[in-house]
Amino acid sequence: MSNIVLTVSQSTLLNMKEHYKSSLQSKVPQGGIFMAKPNGCTITAYKSGKVMFQGSNCEIEVNKWEGKSAISAPKKTNVSSSSLPANFSELAVIGSDEVGTGDYFGPMAVVASFVEPSQFELLKELGVKDSKELNDAEISKIAKKILHVVPYSLLVLHNEKYNEMQEKGNNMNKLKALLHNQAIRNIIKKLEGKNYDSILIDQFTPPNLYYSYLKNTKEVIRDKVQFATKAEGLHLSVAVSSILARYAFLQQMDLLSEKAGMTLPKGAGAKVDQVAANFIKLKGFDALRSFTKLHFANTEKALKIAKK
Repeated sequence: MSNIVLTVSQSTLLNMKEHYKSSLQSKVPQGGIFMAKPNGCTITAYKSGKVMFQGSNCEIEVNKWEGKSAISAPKKTNVSSSSLPANFSELAVIGSDEVGTGDYFGPMAVVASFVEPSQFELLKELGVKDSKELNDAEISKIAKKILHVVPYSLLVLHNEKYNEMQEKGNNMNKLKALLHNQAIRNIIKKLEGKNYDSILIDQFTPPNLYYSYLKNTKEVIRDKVQFATKAEGLHLSVAVSSILARYAFLQQMDLLSEKAGMTLPKGAGAKVDQVAANFIKLKGFDALRSFTKLHFANTEKALKIAKK
């Protein structure tokens, strides 16, 4: 990642300037608010709300702000359905998707599932469609019906392990790539040689970067792999994976809420900051490691609230 631009609110610009105060530069470009150079990354913020991240080591800094609701996440490289075969939706496909990446509380979950044409009608009757069109109650209801209909592989990266890997320099996109590749490996083994026409990953990073994240992985799945944004609408396998991943995430959130003794909210907005501050007061800061993605900007905001 050499050049990423985020669009943020004016209040977030001020928070970012405060966050990077130790690495602020004296020179600021015309129309700029600040320039900072932390960890080999040049960050330039403009009055328009645009913030540019430049350099070979910027993903860690970008990921610090991805969880904030005021920020538009880096745009995905768009791959349209036209790059896939015209009959792609009619093929036997392994689809892979992830959830939990924009939530401060709770883990990341990735699911790869295999759906073949003979299952299409049944899955549609059971309510499978783009999960963005479903609420959490509907997702849970549908997931319970399809758990035993399709073969799938679920991987959950719990918060403590997530934070450990992130602190070792593994940015969120690398963690996604590792999980997707492993889930796909798992489902291929489950199929025991059964034929599939393609593998479709809901794209979160350009293919070249995806594979660069896997350069030290022993078994990287490349054959028949395709990437596309909005993949849930391109094949039912991705829609199934999205629903099952979301269901797993919701279950984990219920478990974490029970463990915390309070209802933990989803997302990364202002409500999350307040609940996190209450959590710190009750459990202590160190306990956040097992419940949250610590590198999100919510951590600093919650600490400030907790100190009031």
